[in-house]
Amino acid sequence: MPTPSYEIPADMRDMAEKSVDQARRAFDGFINAAQKAAGQADTTAASVQSNAKTIGSKAMGFAEVNVRSAFDLAQKLVRAKDLQEVLALQTDYAKSQMTTIQEQAKELGSIVQTTAQGVVQSASASVKTATDNAMNQNQS
Repeated sequence: MPTPSYEIPADMRDMAEKSVDQARRAFDGFINAAQKAAGQADTTAASVQSNAKTIGSKAMGFAEVNVRSAFDLAQKLVRAKDLQEVLALQTDYAKSQMTTIQEQAKELGSIVQTTAQGVVQSASASVKTATDNAMNQNQS
């Protein structure tokens, strides 16, 4: 028994082909946007890594300054003539260290804040670009 042949009307075939083409273009747009976003993420990660190195380097420098300051205090304490001089040295050291630590924290905080702002701006720009590209591809 032969299978009956069904003819798809030309209008339906054209509509189906256009739908497939439109879906393919939309998919290509989303893929391109995702690839661009991934590339931007790599750039952002490199920037964050660079700033992390800067923060680490600064922290090591600050630690060195603080330890040297503590050694200087220890040397002065060993040479102190009496308890009153020891107390004066300790008081001066504590005041000096509080100021130094505040300045160090402020500097590190500034670097961290700048890094975070850069990451947020970069991510926002990537999302906006990806969304715009996808929307433009969808409208084509």
